[in-house]
Amino acid sequence: MAVEMKVAGIALDAVNRSPILVLRDTADRRALPIWIGRAEASAIIQALEGQKTTRPMTHDLFTNFLHSWDFKLVKIVIHSLQDSTFFAVLTVHQGETKKEIDARPSDAVALALRNNTPIWATEEVIAHASMPVDQDADEAEREAFRDFLDKIHPSDFTKEPDLDTPQGSDCS
Repeated sequence: MAVEMKVAGIALDAVNRSPILVLRDTADRRALPIWIGRAEASAIIQALEGQKTTRPMTHDLFTNFLHSWDFKLVKIVIHSLQDSTFFAVLTVHQGETKKEIDARPSDAVALALRNNTPIWATEEVIAHASMPVDQDADEAEREAFRDFLDKIHPSDFTKEPDLDTPQGSDCS
């Protein structure tokens, strides 16, 4: 299962000044930081700000290629995290044909922004690499669950007998 994400922006690592792509879930509850290269950060910022270049840059060129051949970038999914490296896939349709193309998340996001394409991350990636954004909402959710557990009784889980079914019959 995957969670839809949006680009919150580009941050800089305080120690080494490396760019960090920050994605947030659509509920603004979790942030997913992904360290990326400077060129990819620039491409993402250009897309976020709607900047146009006089000549197509790499992500613009790929977008032009997609459109010229009637391909549609349907979604991107950040699906894996292995040894501190994120992995993504582009899902592309051409008519009835569907293809998935391996991509770096930074390139995938730069393309998604240029093509108004949804960005997704698997729950596994979010569980391993995200951080809370709204700790008050998280605590309120935990407290509501604790209240639920305090009020529930084992008898709440017993099934009332079906009076219309004769006892001893197998109705399954």
